[in-house]
Amino acid sequence: MTTASAGGDAQRRRRFVNVAAGITATGGLLFGYDTGVISGALLFIRQDFAPLSPLMEGVIVSFLLVGAVVGALSGGPLSDRFGRRPTALLAATIFAVGALIVALTPNVALLVFGRFVLGLGVGIASMIVPLYIAEIAPASRRGALVSLNQLMITIGILLSYIMGVAFAPIEGWRWMFAVALVPAVVLFVGMFLLPESPRWLFNNGRLEQARTVLGRSRSPEEVEFELQELEEIKRREREQGTRQRVELKELLSPYVRPALIVGIGLAIFQQITGINTVIYYAPTILQGVGFSEGGAIAATALGVGVVNVGFTVLAVYIIDRVGRKPLLIIGLIGMIVSLSLLAVVFSTGGTGGATGVLATACLALYIASFAISLGPVFWLMISEIYPLRIRGTAMSVASVANWGSNFAVALSFPVVLATLGGAGSFWTFAVLGVVAWVFVFFMVPETKNRTLEEIEASFRGTDVGSSRVR
Repeated sequence: MTTASAGGDAQRRRRFVNVAAGITATGGLLFGYDTGVISGALLFIRQDFAPLSPLMEGVIVSFLLVGAVVGALSGGPLSDRFGRRPTALLAATIFAVGALIVALTPNVALLVFGRFVLGLGVGIASMIVPLYIAEIAPASRRGALVSLNQLMITIGILLSYIMGVAFAPIEGWRWMFAVALVPAVVLFVGMFLLPESPRWLFNNGRLEQARTVLGRSRSPEEVEFELQELEEIKRREREQGTRQRVELKELLSPYVRPALIVGIGLAIFQQITGINTVIYYAPTILQGVGFSEGGAIAATALGVGVVNVGFTVLAVYIIDRVGRKPLLIIGLIGMIVSLSLLAVVFSTGGTGGATGVLATACLALYIASFAISLGPVFWLMISEIYPLRIRGTAMSVASVANWGSNFAVALSFPVVLATLGGAGSFWTFAVLGVVAWVFVFFMVPETKNRTLEEIEASFRGTDVGSSRVR
């Protein structure tokens, strides 16, 4: 084979992986959009369905999280049994149906149901998108490609803010939700044209199909090496008498338990260190230090939306160079510092002027720190650290822990804020950030530049090979 021919093959393989990851990550965009769109729509929903009690407003907002928990819990077993691709197609269909229900709803009850349906899509997408990308991406690029999911989540959130502003003059909250139909269709058509995950194909006895799909993103040498690794893992499972059907008790087996602790730990710390509190309540926080309502919304769009996207782009660029664990350690330090400064700002009791500018800077630092650490690294690591045969199910458990923590924080934060005040609340998040840093330092392994099979073997305390083309 000539050098030019080999270079052309490598370019085609790279293009296929980029296209597959980009299409799949549309699920991340929908995840972000449907999470963030309610902030711009709620004002007009409140007017159209008046009178709405505070409790009912909370139900409308939070039922997406309830659906996300159910979706995350069911998505993993579905993907293990029926495949990653059919599960992604199901998520796209649910997103489209949910968007139509909410956009056309004649009453509050159907609106709440529509939010629940959208939540199902968000929950399934939250685990199937990183899972599919991780299983199709080469080890050397897996971090950046899976982190594309987090980038698309942040773009979806920013897009929801933009649509909120665009449709506000016509009070078009229904259009805000209907816009999500477009990426839902793109996701469905794109996933319909993409192949099944090669690792799922191998695990279900379709060796030649797995070889063909791997060949679209790997050199012939890399294909054979990865198939050998997969065969070695399969052989050891047979020796251990592993059942064909996945059972939940397998998640507690000695070689899975450490990975399960890491995944659930990162899932909980991603939420209890305050990220969605900042996103949900940033305008309230800024109004508390002297911003007008309009100024608070503008500062939120800048501090949360733009900074989130920008630093997630940075994370995508450096995550395969720097590694997962160093980004977690550095990012958590930034989060702890910014949360502590926010606590100091609130403890001074000042409003406006320099205090308001400092509060905005603290929010921006916090979002930037999160965007290079817990934001992308959590979703990446839970797609890497679990054994192939139970990967979907184990990711579901971690995703449920994440969404459950999200729901608990969103529900409890107004009470915590009323009880402890702004300063006490943010000191609490800062302390939890310190606990998260200790957890990462002692418990989280580095997975950079390792195949999924090498990572699995390390948790088993074995080795699947020491030489391969990188």
